[in-house]
Amino acid sequence: MSSEILRIVVTGGVGAGKTTFIQTISEIDVVDTDKRATDELAELKEKTTVALDFGKLTITANQSLHLYGTPGQSRFDFMWDILIQKAHAFILLIDAHRPNQFRHARKLLNYMNQFVSIPKLIGITHTDCADAWEIEDIALALGFQDEADSTPIMAVNANQRESVFQALITIVEQLVVNSEQ
Repeated sequence: MSSEILRIVVTGGVGAGKTTFIQTISEIDVVDTDKRATDELAELKEKTTVALDFGKLTITANQSLHLYGTPGQSRFDFMWDILIQKAHAFILLIDAHRPNQFRHARKLLNYMNQFVSIPKLIGITHTDCADAWEIEDIALALGFQDEADSTPIMAVNANQRESVFQALITIVEQLVVNSEQ
């Protein structure tokens, strides 16, 4: 019996929690391409992803998730193309307390939807911050006014294994439903 690999792309803006998400759940040491931030990002974080992060999680004896984190900066958007092409699903992480990033998140969502028609999940991070927006308000800012859109939107704490695991269960369930249609 052959082994099935499900490729999940984890994308989002700078500081949304992509690298942490993958590090929290991966059963292997995460392969990362983090480099010291030298531009205005240095004020926000010490390191930034310049190509990708890669982690792995075994689901069953013959099924595993390969998790690919994209760079958050638009100047590395060529990696979005490369990583999304063979993805089975993607997770868009959005930082709830940085509304100035919502426009970038919407751009990323539209960009991914132009290239692929695959299951997706919107993970809202940093919901515990004092100035965090409510999930419903973020959904509206992203253009999810239509209840017919079945894209799951949920709070995700990238530092908590159980929270990351719940997001992955949700996206895998979507993959199963899509494969049955």
